[in-house]
Amino acid sequence: MVRGWASCVLADTGGRFLQGIGAAGAFPIVLPLVGDLFESEEEVSHNLGVIETSNTFGKVLSPILGALLGAWIWYAPLLSIPALCLISVLLVLFLVHEPKKREQAKPLREFVSAVKEVLKQKGRWLYAIFSIGCISMFLLFGVLFYLSEQLETKHGLNGVIKGLVLAIPLAALCLASFITGKKIGKDKKLMKWSGVAGLILSTGALFGIGFFSNIYFVIACLIVCGSGIGIVLPSSDALITEGIDKEMRGTITSLYSSMRFIGVSAGPPVMSLLMKAGHMTMFFVIAGVSLVAVILLLTLVKPESGRGGAIKPKEPRRRPKVARPLHQG
Repeated sequence: MVRGWASCVLADTGGRFLQGIGAAGAFPIVLPLVGDLFESEEEVSHNLGVIETSNTFGKVLSPILGALLGAWIWYAPLLSIPALCLISVLLVLFLVHEPKKREQAKPLREFVSAVKEVLKQKGRWLYAIFSIGCISMFLLFGVLFYLSEQLETKHGLNGVIKGLVLAIPLAALCLASFITGKKIGKDKKLMKWSGVAGLILSTGALFGIGFFSNIYFVIACLIVCGSGIGIVLPSSDALITEGIDKEMRGTITSLYSSMRFIGVSAGPPVMSLLMKAGHMTMFFVIAGVSLVAVILLLTLVKPESGRGGAIKPKEPRRRPKVARPLHQG
């Protein structure tokens, strides 16, 4: 609302700041809420896929609807946000039911101690998932920024047409998220290897773009890259939701969401700097970043067993006990 009526850059920046706080406060709640609302692990994984699909579908629609509304009145896209937020608030109020039994919140010191204990025990794979979430969003928003820039400067596409083209890789991501969430169930090994497959797809597609700059080839590779990221995100969400106890799930998923937002904010400025280095260098660098995510997932995330198994933390090595000789006499 502030941005819609803003008449100066400072007011617009302030409105953007408030919008960011609102989004950052709302999104981290969704993942643990899904984990708490459903008892079956298959239902949790499926609905996490639906959440990622819905999240991505919003990204698909935003450039198209934004261009349509902007063509009518330039500030119409900004004023549409409060209306959409109001609809979301009403849906949550009337369709999401609170649990009858409420657990009492822990004291702050006890809560901080519990978070430290979780990170101490499971930090090895949690930090890997945090990094993978950050890298995935960095890749997504980085390549979308690049594609938007190329469509506008080199191909003269603007408005709705540009929004439709940008929606193509996002639609692939959306479909991949939905299918992945439906298929992975509660099999944690499948979650891991689905994530590995998705990251390999993204890495290969980004390396491929480095060799050719033809716009049709670039869009085709970005469809593959988007599909790969669409496989990774629900798999990572499910690993965290299924690997953390309900008491600490909200806090851990908030940290995970924060890392994803860091990737979102870092993608466009880093890509704008890399664009100065040349097409091949730019895509080889971000493909290398994607490859780092593959290595992290392969080496640090090790589910103990398949269906229903917990994520196994790294155990310290124990020295074998040496039998002491008995004293004679």
